[in-house]
Amino acid sequence: MHIPMSLPEINEADVQAVAEVIRSGRLALGPHIETFEALHKDYVGVKHAVAVNSGTSALHLLVRSLGLGPGDEILVPSFTFAASVNAILFERATPVFVDIEPETYNLDPDDLARKVTLRSKAIMAVDVFGHPAEWDAILAVANRHHLRIIDDSCEALGAEYKGRKLGQFGDAAAFAFYPNKQITVGEGGMIVTNDDEIAALCRSMRNQGRPEMGAWLEHVRLGYNYRLDEMSAALGVSQFRRLESFLQKREHVARMYTERLQGLSWVRPPVVKPHVRMSWFVYVVTLAEGMRRDPLIERLQQLDIPTRGYFAPIHTQSYIRELFGDLSGSLPVTESIADRTVALPFHNNLSEAEVDAVVAALFDACA
Repeated sequence: MHIPMSLPEINEADVQAVAEVIRSGRLALGPHIETFEALHKDYVGVKHAVAVNSGTSALHLLVRSLGLGPGDEILVPSFTFAASVNAILFERATPVFVDIEPETYNLDPDDLARKVTLRSKAIMAVDVFGHPAEWDAILAVANRHHLRIIDDSCEALGAEYKGRKLGQFGDAAAFAFYPNKQITVGEGGMIVTNDDEIAALCRSMRNQGRPEMGAWLEHVRLGYNYRLDEMSAALGVSQFRRLESFLQKREHVARMYTERLQGLSWVRPPVVKPHVRMSWFVYVVTLAEGMRRDPLIERLQQLDIPTRGYFAPIHTQSYIRELFGDLSGSLPVTESIADRTVALPFHNNLSEAEVDAVVAALFDACA
């Protein structure tokens, strides 16, 4: 039985939507981008949505639109994908790494408060694995110290915190649509915000710095080619119309895993807090203290079960050590958790038999 690590759900309507764009000859700056943006704006419940070519681009434009740069500190978790931190480094701002909660692996509000300095200008919170960060506490820290907030919700489209959809918190938020995400456009991202200035700046900067109503060769600021193409947008529109179905399917697969792993002393299923709606991006288990994930991953690979280590902390990566020195030991929860987290195969249509096979292999590998 071949079990893929992840698999997008593509149907004939998706294929037809992309084919129609190709046949039309209008492959960029067309109506599908506007529709894709409108769907997100209405779904999240904000004034603006700005489509871009990746979640990384979305985060970069948000850092830049907030005017963050050299000398500014941005508080960010290390337990995240590299793009969160890279977007800060692109603008030569300084990431200040914050430890995580031991259950959800999101930003620890207490450590966040401890890390604020006079140079702190913003917080980039990450909704890790699709579980919302503890937004009330994060907002309290931000308000107390007059900090801007970027929500890196690239893994969490559709998640909710206390009944409010992610994308409504802070100054702006970013979503992403890589093939293993809740919906996919291949590569792509979305900025959502209620701030008119942020939206206008991001629309301009994604399009080579052109003004929204200016001439094609008029450039009013430094910009980038971060535009989303029409084929991707058309796929996104088609996928978005099935988002709730996708979220329910992912919830079902996660529930099957959790039911089979309950009560085991050596592996912990993901923790979902009662006041959130989880939007399942990946299914990550945590091994007991004293166990290490690398031998387990190797053994599972021998059993034809693909797994991944999620995440390797950013503050331990070689390029960060070159920039900031050895930071090991500074984030004890992050470092302990990161050595013991394993992502199991996960996608919309993982069958009960496949889940049983993965769990059986996990038992075998840990025997």
